[in-house]
Amino acid sequence: MVVDKKWAYFIPNTFTAMNMGCGFIAIIQAFHGEFYKACMFIVLAAIFDMVDGRVARMTNTQSSFGEQFDSLSDLVSFGVSPALIYYFRFLSDAGRPGMVATFFFMLCGGLRLARFNANIDKNKSDYFQGLPIPSGALAAIGLILVSLNIPELVQYKPLTLGYLLFYATLMISNVPFPSFKNSDWVKNHKKQVLMVIFLIMTSLFLYEEVMIPAILSVYVIASILYWLTHRKKFEGIFDWTEEESELDSVK
Repeated sequence: MVVDKKWAYFIPNTFTAMNMGCGFIAIIQAFHGEFYKACMFIVLAAIFDMVDGRVARMTNTQSSFGEQFDSLSDLVSFGVSPALIYYFRFLSDAGRPGMVATFFFMLCGGLRLARFNANIDKNKSDYFQGLPIPSGALAAIGLILVSLNIPELVQYKPLTLGYLLFYATLMISNVPFPSFKNSDWVKNHKKQVLMVIFLIMTSLFLYEEVMIPAILSVYVIASILYWLTHRKKFEGIFDWTEEESELDSVK
């Protein structure tokens, strides 16, 4: 029985390791100019990232070690890796601004993960505080995929710099992004949700170079617009962070 329990803990951590491995391979692919392959490895890392947590919950093997390992893997796959891929694709000839922008993206990803871990017991399950780091990574590779069809984008340095800085800032912002975990609409319209998921997966399989950036853009823009038009609804939703910082300062 002890052996079985150890193997049960091993399974979700294996998916987490595969997540990190995909981020590492993506960097190597980008270094050799294989940007499409690099982007697909980031997508694969995102899939493994979704699976490991669900497997841990299914097998009742959640642990502090697993949480920390998952965060370290996410930093590699969704922080370091997309920053380097983006740099190789767009900003390798942009000098110091290019290095600063890609470092800022990686830094914001690390801060996003650290804030999530520090407040893991207080996080709202229905909304994320700031854009999740996997979404930020997919947004970064989304523009890379678009540039494979529109190579002229590589020449527009202000655009590519601004785009990366925008998504980096969203990760450390207090903008609430829906997680759909406790959505009443999702619970009451399961058939429609399954149909939407099926259509999204089909479109991603057929037109991934267009649909990945398109879906991310719709999610981000819709979330920001909803937040701006329903500010009163979200007042105080993340106030516990301020309360905690005040308590720490008293101590």
